[in-house]
Amino acid sequence: MIRLEGITVIMGLCLLLATSSAWAESSPFEGRWQWNRTQSTPPPGAPVPQDLLCDIAKTESSHVRWSITILTTEDQPYVETFDVTANGEFAPISSETTASVRLTADTLQATFKGPAGQSDSQTCTLSADRTQMTCRGVLTVGEGQTVNYVDVYDRRENADGDTGVDGRDGH
Repeated sequence: MIRLEGITVIMGLCLLLATSSAWAESSPFEGRWQWNRTQSTPPPGAPVPQDLLCDIAKTESSHVRWSITILTTEDQPYVETFDVTANGEFAPISSETTASVRLTADTLQATFKGPAGQSDSQTCTLSADRTQMTCRGVLTVGEGQTVNYVDVYDRRENADGDTGVDGRDGH
């Protein structure tokens, strides 16, 4: 995968967080999330963006729309918008990447597959106050080698435009 596609796959989970029809009206994952560089542990050698924002839109049934804005290390913004059916089966999220999502009451699990057979499996949970999301993942690369990583996201805005939970600032 090229550099930006690698970032997109690694950060891809934030793109599919609101896929449950059970959460369709008020998914705790909906809103604006910012990648927390200092609390995250990316896979060794993986591209590390200067900044990443993920805007997760409202879901409709088993459909989800979202966008990501990545500020590359070269200070170049990269914006991509996605619109996908999210029914638990593998579906394309880009020209070379597919994803499958499964939800339980308090976690979200997703698997991403790339064009060269690499995969990325993640399990995400929210903090008790829903201001931080932690995603623990395993990246499988050539010849079955695996690498563990952790992505942490801070809530910047709820889907309804509020900047915090219970009147507190989400920053």
